[in-house]
Amino acid sequence: MKLTSAAICAVALALASVGAADAKGCIKGAVVGGAAGHMAGHGKLGAAAGCIVGHHEANKTETNKNQNQSQSGQK
Repeated sequence: MKLTSAAICAVALALASVGAADAKGCIKGAVVGGAAGHMAGHGKLGAAAGCIVGHHEANKTETNKNQNQSQSGQK
């Protein structure tokens, strides 16, 4: 029950702290980070860190995708 509550809190925190345009990757990272942080006793901190990492990874993936598309268009 505590794990479910932590996940719900993490999602709510992620949605409240980030705008819709910036949410790519954040929600998934916040849920994972919140669950991991909850196990360590720091659910909110884990959710925030997970959001940051998830958003970074989503941006990195999108950048790589755009670079691959531009390279294939030049050939």
